[in-house]
Amino acid sequence: MNKKYWQSFGELNQTDAFRKETENEFKEELLPVEELSKEGLLEGKTPRRDFLKYLGFSTAAAALAASCEMPVKKAIPYVQKPDNLIPGVPNYYASTYINGGDAISVVVKQRDGRPIKIEGNEMSGLTKGGTSARAQASVLDLYDTIRLRHPLQRDGKGFKEVSTFEAFDKMVGDALASLGGKQVVLLTSTINSPSTLQLINEFLAKYPGSRHVQYDGVSYSGMLLANEACYGKRALPSYHFDKAKTIVSLSADFL
Repeated sequence: MNKKYWQSFGELNQTDAFRKETENEFKEELLPVEELSKEGLLEGKTPRRDFLKYLGFSTAAAALAASCEMPVKKAIPYVQKPDNLIPGVPNYYASTYINGGDAISVVVKQRDGRPIKIEGNEMSGLTKGGTSARAQASVLDLYDTIRLRHPLQRDGKGFKEVSTFEAFDKMVGDALASLGGKQVVLLTSTINSPSTLQLINEFLAKYPGSRHVQYDGVSYSGMLLANEACYGKRALPSYHFDKAKTIVSLSADFL
C-alpha cells in the first residue's frame, strides 16, 4: 500500500491560498524599473532583499572582471627571414588540385607559410579560373584535427606512431633490404602524375614481380570498366555541356 504525505493542511484540502502560492512558487519579482523611472531613483521603493541581491551580483561581477587577465601573445620575429615572406602579407602559388579524377589548376593563397584559400587559375585554358566545391573545401583537410600527424606502424592488432619520418624511412629501407627477392606490393590512391608514376615504375623495377595497386575510398572503377567495354578506352569522361542542346541523364550523377 502506497502512503501519501502532505506538508500542510492547505495541501491536503487544496485551498485557494495554497493553489495561489504554488503557482507563484518560483516567481521572483524583478526590480520595479517602470516605477523607478516614474517616481525617480531615490523615491522608488524596492525590497531590501532584491537590492542586496543585485548589489552583491554587480560587486562579484566587477571583482571577477578585474581579476581576469588576457592571455599574453608574443610575436617572435624571424632570425633569418626568407626574402619572399613578409609577416601578415599573403603570397600566391600556382598548384594543381587532384582528387577522384578531377585535375584543376588552382592558385593557393598562403599567409606565413599556411595555405588559407584556394581559387581557380584564370590562366588555365581548361578551367579558365573555375573550381569545384571539393577544391574550395580541400584547404580544410590541412587543418583537420583528426588527420594523421605521423606514420603508423603495425603493433599487434593495432598501430603505433613512428616518432619521425627519418625513423620511418630507415625502417622501410631495412625492411626492403631484408626481402631476399620477395615481391613488393605498393598500395596508393589513384595517381595521375606522369612523374610520380615514373618514379613508382623505377622503384618497382628494382624488385622483379612487384606490382602497384591503386585504391580509392570513393571508387570510379565501375565507370572506368563501362567506358572500356563500350568505347575501348579505360578513362573518365570530360563533358562539354556548353556544346549540348539537350542533356539526358539515365542514372548518371554527372553534376
